[in-house]
Amino acid sequence: MIKVLGARFYQSGKIYYYEIVPYDLKIGDKIIVETQNGIEIATVAFLNKKIPEQNLDTPLKQVVRKATAEDIKTDLKNKEKGKAALHQVEEKVKKLGLNMNIVSVEYAFDGSKVIINFTSEERVDFRELLKDLASFFKNRVELRQIGIRDETKLIGGLGVCGQPCCCKRFLEDFGHVSVKMAKVQNLSLNPTKISGLCGRLMCCLAYENDFYLEAQKNLPKIGAMANTPDGPGKLVDLNLLKNTATIKFVQGEDTIIKQFSTEEIRPLQKPTNKGDKNGLQN
Repeated sequence: MIKVLGARFYQSGKIYYYEIVPYDLKIGDKIIVETQNGIEIATVAFLNKKIPEQNLDTPLKQVVRKATAEDIKTDLKNKEKGKAALHQVEEKVKKLGLNMNIVSVEYAFDGSKVIINFTSEERVDFRELLKDLASFFKNRVELRQIGIRDETKLIGGLGVCGQPCCCKRFLEDFGHVSVKMAKVQNLSLNPTKISGLCGRLMCCLAYENDFYLEAQKNLPKIGAMANTPDGPGKLVDLNLLKNTATIKFVQGEDTIIKQFSTEEIRPLQKPTNKGDKNGLQN
């Protein structure tokens, strides 16, 4: 095991490992660190965490120093410069007739280059744009094509639940999401109902999936018969968040709908060959 310091460059972004430093730091502090692209400013995510040494893909990089007030001021200036340049870059893209959407313009902390993130549904020949941008910024320019999910993570917004997007708020990585997860949660399979702002399946389907699988483990499936305190009935609806089950009873020509807690219902046991109709041994 080896002790490391964790730092991230964006809110809820991927955490990178660094060497432990003697500075008086706490979670949330700004630090200046080494990266493969030069010196950058980052935020402390955790301190003195033990991880298996084999989990390190590359040697640990160093923390240069705790960020000073001047460093933080420089970072804010870079962010403002990036926001101001965004519209101008979009105009240049429009002028060249390129099918690309500019997501953000970022200035490297040390001023060594300008990074432009964009999305596109097709391959883009941006050689002319790159020349134009290098002349405009009078700096080295790097164009990065990112995915639609990454765009939403950078920009953010409100999901259908009314909360800020999970990817922007706390998700560090994008996990595998499938339609099967929506079925497990008994959701409508209408794409507009289970898609996020990015147009892809909602991230919450994945990280909530384990809860639903565990909660349903000992329960009958919707449409199946269930044992209840009032006798056997058909399960017509489950609300696992409220722990309620809706059961339909048919008594002659009458249909009765009742609600029970999920703790009160269980799958109806089929009769066995060696026993009576209730599956009990003779």
